Amino acid sequence: MAAWGCVAALGAARGLCWRAARAAAGLQGRPARRCYAVGPAQPLPRNDFPRIEGVLLLGEPVRWETSLQLIMDVLLSNGSPGAGLATPPYPHLPVLASNMDLLWMAEAKMPRFGHGTFLLCLETIYQKVTGKELRYEGLMGKPSILTYQYAEDLIRRQAERRGWAAPIRKLYAVGDNPMSDVYGANLFHQYLQKATHDGAPELGAGGTRQQQPSASQSCISILVCTGVYNPRNPQSTEPVLGGGEPPFHGHRDLCFSPGLMEASHVVNDVNEAVQLVFRKEGWALE
Repeated sequence: MAAWGCVAALGAARGLCWRAARAAAGLQGRPARRCYAVGPAQPLPRNDFPRIEGVLLLGEPVRWETSLQLIMDVLLSNGSPGAGLATPPYPHLPVLASNMDLLWMAEAKMPRFGHGTFLLCLETIYQKVTGKELRYEGLMGKPSILTYQYAEDLIRRQAERRGWAAPIRKLYAVGDNPMSDVYGANLFHQYLQKATHDGAPELGAGGTRQQQPSASQSCISILVCTGVYNPRNPQSTEPVLGGGEPPFHGHRDLCFSPGLMEASHVVNDVNEAVQLVFRKEGWALE
């Protein structure tokens, strides 16, 4: 019986066939009858699990169906999915999300679905099931202004640790996605310009007012051609047939302005972007 138990366990391994499993267990010939491994009884569901107080979404999962189902269970049950179906509360539990890219590039020739696509699925399912709009307590990650404020704060702290007395007035943002990298950089530039003249404006779900006033006055966007953006096939950034606007790949809660997708500079790769910054700042290139 111990030998058969070993065979059952080996046979369950991914990519291991039945004969190889028996050979690995030292068994020869064909078994006279089929055997099954019976595991221990499954434990009863717990009813003392603490109530879930919010949902934090950081990146696209591997198993979308399972993740969407579990998140909906939490939202519809007000944080107690084991309690059964009840009247869905609204407003629902706080939802925080980051990384809103609809698409991203990998080894494949075509763009891959990003976390923005997962959020779109969740919003659509929630709307269909409840008839109400899924609301976010906060949106983080590009192109959210909050992310650029955080990046600026980190740069300021590094400058202070190095003893740089002069404030950093100009920032450069390099990326491959016009809808997240370029859009976010230009949106932050717009925010800095307005803050310089009128004071820091109030922001919505995509950001909050920064505690320390910003010393930066501009944010220059640099688009590289090694990712989502391809100058030989810029379908996602060109106007559609008939002179219409390009498709909006940003998040639902972001206002769409086509002009914010236009980069200040377009270069081939990150190396050229760094060289461009050196030239703009008057630094010698070795």
